[in-house]
Amino acid sequence: MNVMINHISAIFGFLSLSAADCLDILMVAALIYLVFRWIRGSAAMSIFIAVILLFVLRVVVAALNMKLMNALLGTFIDVGVLALIVIFQPEVRHFLIRLGSRYGAAGKGKDLINNLFGVKDQKIGGETANEIAEACRNMSESKTGALIVMPRKDSLNHIIETGDTMDAKVSRRLIMNIFFKNSPLHDGAMIIEGDRITAARCTLPITQRTDIPPSLGMRHKAAIGISEETDADVVVVSEETGGVSFVRGGKLTPIGNINELKLILGSKEEV
Repeated sequence: MNVMINHISAIFGFLSLSAADCLDILMVAALIYLVFRWIRGSAAMSIFIAVILLFVLRVVVAALNMKLMNALLGTFIDVGVLALIVIFQPEVRHFLIRLGSRYGAAGKGKDLINNLFGVKDQKIGGETANEIAEACRNMSESKTGALIVMPRKDSLNHIIETGDTMDAKVSRRLIMNIFFKNSPLHDGAMIIEGDRITAARCTLPITQRTDIPPSLGMRHKAAIGISEETDADVVVVSEETGGVSFVRGGKLTPIGNINELKLILGSKEEV
């Protein structure tokens, strides 16, 4: 290791690297890669690259002991980062939510946290799954647009607050009536917790991804958006084509037949 470090130092004479410095560089590189993965395709991507280039330039300037340029770049970066946080507040919020959902509370760690706070998975019963699936079959045939969100362990109270709260047993007729195009509650998402419809006409966050096919409308983008931020399952019925799709973890899966949807609704496994 020391031989390699000395060799690097011989090439870059102005640098003095230790094992801790190499570890520091690797950790920063891993952090940059992680941020790059999460914001790839978003509006913040170009600005993030510019910030990284400025930071690298500042490191080089500091290594060359260019004090005035170093101070100027330091001030610019410090103020610029604060400005970026304000400008890209939604993207920062989405990044932190996705980071916590995917890494901070994943696997056994997530189960431990949920058990500690008494959070239980809100399972969809067989009868409820059947009613949702049959409603989607009928709405698909009539090309009635629908957006149904079923939370699992993550709370959707902040989403429920954006719509009209209710407490009704899940039934295909009620679902179809709510999403009927002349219904005052049809525009927005329905929230189903367990075996109860708890809200309708809810507003969902829209995904920031740019790789969504143009054929998918705002319902599909909203379904992907809420599934990226939470562990909720989402069913979408397209108003244009009548196609039914299931969304989990940001992944959209077209549904071929209604029995497939019934099986997926009762499953916790990745689709």
